[in-house]
Amino acid sequence: MKEIRIGILGFGTVGAGVVEGIHKNGGLMASRTGINPVVAKIADLDITTDRGITVDEGVLTTDAMSVITDSTIDLIVELIGGTTIARTFTLEALKQGKPVITANKALLADHGEEIYRTARENKTGIYYEAAVGGGIPILRSQRAGLIGNQIESIYGILNGTCNYILTRMEREGLPFDEILADAQALGYAETPPDLDIDGIDTAHKAVVLASMAYGAPVPMEACPTKGIRGLSGQEISNASELGYCIKLLGIIKDNAGEVELSVEPALVPKTHMIASVDDAFNAVFVKGDLVDDTMYYGRGAGRMPTASAVIGDIMEAAADQLHGVGTPVSVTMMFQKSELKYCSPANIEKRCYIRLGLKDEAGAMARVTDIFGTHNISMASVVQKELHESGAVPVMMLTQTAKESDYVAAMVEIQALDVCVSEPIRMRLEDFE
Repeated sequence: MKEIRIGILGFGTVGAGVVEGIHKNGGLMASRTGINPVVAKIADLDITTDRGITVDEGVLTTDAMSVITDSTIDLIVELIGGTTIARTFTLEALKQGKPVITANKALLADHGEEIYRTARENKTGIYYEAAVGGGIPILRSQRAGLIGNQIESIYGILNGTCNYILTRMEREGLPFDEILADAQALGYAETPPDLDIDGIDTAHKAVVLASMAYGAPVPMEACPTKGIRGLSGQEISNASELGYCIKLLGIIKDNAGEVELSVEPALVPKTHMIASVDDAFNAVFVKGDLVDDTMYYGRGAGRMPTASAVIGDIMEAAADQLHGVGTPVSVTMMFQKSELKYCSPANIEKRCYIRLGLKDEAGAMARVTDIFGTHNISMASVVQKELHESGAVPVMMLTQTAKESDYVAAMVEIQALDVCVSEPIRMRLEDFE
């Protein structure tokens, strides 16, 4: 039986969950793998607060660097978070040839290229399953089960907070701000909630997914990002009436050899599998050229689901060490290409949902359709409702596929019309074709 000695940096919610999981199922893991995981050291600035977990005397320390430099520690688990001191500790451990397991998506999104390169140069690994999708083994699926596939597209519901808010808005008809407050009270959303509701957390995860799918570190600036802040219940209701629901999606595609990447709220057909993903759950829908459509579903956050992913990485890293793997697939997949080409956002073709408020006068709709025609935008359907009490006629449109640059130009012209009495609303409509 091989013993693997683990040093954990960060004894917060997930760190305590990792220790709990190893205490509970360490024997099971040892019997399955021949490797016995032992938590040898835990570093945290606060080592007095009761986490509900018993550890042996001498395991806890406030000196993280002493854990990294301890020659008896085989691997490091970074669960500090952030992109400053976590980066310093991660790079130092890698330079010492020690594998690092992390759940830190922001660190990988902002400094991935440096971290992957350092791991490769020191013939060791960085393992990061818990950084995307919590307990969903989506990255392991990409680098193992789907290793023989060219990835054609990935669509991800990657933030449980946003999905919880959107689900309740659809079910209960409550306003965004009220449900956000509930989400914060339940611990689903941070205070402030900006990283969640502005789409940044989803973008971090989408960047990591895209990097692995297409073989080079993807920078955050390559991912146009829009969240759900202030989303109107009117859009939720209109989408439902048209046979759609709204989800915050990370969208990743191979578009004729260029990477198309974005995070944005989108209308998805209620008949599609991803539309059924509700509450705080996550899901990732992946299409490969050999396997076709696959979907991965589960809890995208939380103490034990995330700890489960971290523990899986610990055992994979331990096995790689035992067998002298050196640089693992989780690193080598990031260096398949020297660089990637990205689709210009202006050239991306998509369908859209558009809502206008027009004056109730003859010719108003004709002026709008003329502008759309000038910009090569065709309508798939138009629903015009009765005069609203505000004095505007609500008009809902679903378009055929058109370029983003044409949408932008058309919406500027329409908003400038004297018959347009409210700011136009536009969202992507995704058919998954």
